[in-house]
Amino acid sequence: MTQYSNHDVFEAIPQRYPFMMIDTIKEINPGQNAIATKNVTINEWFFKSQNPDHLEMPRPLIIEALAQTGVCALLSQPEFEGKNAFFGGIKSAEFSDGFYPGDELTLEVKLTKIKRNIGLGTGQVVRDNKVICEAELMFAIQ
Repeated sequence: MTQYSNHDVFEAIPQRYPFMMIDTIKEINPGQNAIATKNVTINEWFFKSQNPDHLEMPRPLIIEALAQTGVCALLSQPEFEGKNAFFGGIKSAEFSDGFYPGDELTLEVKLTKIKRNIGLGTGQVVRDNKVICEAELMFAIQ
């Protein structure tokens, strides 16, 4: 198991502000899984164009945060060092609630299959010990 801190997020994935959707990497097991956190704050760029009475993080950005978590598990493998991974698609996604300023989210992606340059994984987002999003994701490694 490899432990990463907040500074290492920049080493683990190529995304940068404003498109880096995870704050810290708690755990990476190369080729198996990754766990990250996202603290949803009122200062997020995507809240600036929303109605101030109903601020909710857009669900596609939650899926992007899951994808970035999965990319951490993929790119941490020695055979993919120096490569880039792209979010290839969503096989399915289910949400049981929204995501709001003040939420501390835990994201986990388990890789279920890696064949050549394609990876598949299942992800979940947890808030207050409750799963509020589950998704099946595809990745392409280049």
